[in-house]
Amino acid sequence: MVAIHGMQVDVRTPDGVADAYVAYPDDDAPHPGVLVIQDGFGLRPGLRSLADRIAAGGYTVLVPNAYYRHGRAPVIELPDFIDPVERPEIFQRVFPMIRELTPDRLRSDAAAYLDWLAAAPQVTAGKVGVTGYCMGARLAVLVAAMFPDRVAAVAGFHGGPLVTDTPDSPHLTVGNMAAELYFAHAGADDHMTPEHIARFDEALAAAGVPYRTEVYEGAKHGFTQADTSAYDPAAAERHYRELLALFDRTLPAVPV
Repeated sequence: MVAIHGMQVDVRTPDGVADAYVAYPDDDAPHPGVLVIQDGFGLRPGLRSLADRIAAGGYTVLVPNAYYRHGRAPVIELPDFIDPVERPEIFQRVFPMIRELTPDRLRSDAAAYLDWLAAAPQVTAGKVGVTGYCMGARLAVLVAAMFPDRVAAVAGFHGGPLVTDTPDSPHLTVGNMAAELYFAHAGADDHMTPEHIARFDEALAAAGVPYRTEVYEGAKHGFTQADTSAYDPAAAERHYRELLALFDRTLPAVPV
């Protein structure tokens, strides 16, 4: 079992200070950097555990609080087990904050997060990996397109919406990337219908980027999140295998 060191850090951005969680193997060695972009529920113990699991694969993982403009995490009070059907008011609280994450704000924030990883002694030199969950998968695509010289791999799980009719739709940005992509869609997900998935795949193929997309049949939107009613243990384990395999292929090797 790999010992993991986790700690709270502050990342200065042009708009303030984003509190974040960082996790890395406790071996006094640098490791490739990974940026995790949260789901709509925000930075919480469940996401810290997810970061620890990725770090155990040999990575230094940063998970910022995307809602830092509204305060330090937890920005809203969440139950230990999140069931949106029983607690619809949670979405009423988070949707306005999600809408505030405009492309301009995302670019500004992501530059600060990537700069933090580049300067951290726990991170090896070179490009990083980015992975996102739910809304974070959408933001991960945009970040990889905004910073092609800094992102080697991008993954998204139960993401959405990845295809919209707006000019900033993620599927319209993939031609700007220089990364390998892996996306896993939930089989039961109104955010990414079969038609959406087909359009996303068409955009990736037209862009000529290396990619693979899969549908985890029977899985619900949010299947990776162990503290929610959508959690699917088998699908979550599959996600870890695919994510770490992607990073192992694409991120800089740890110096010997």
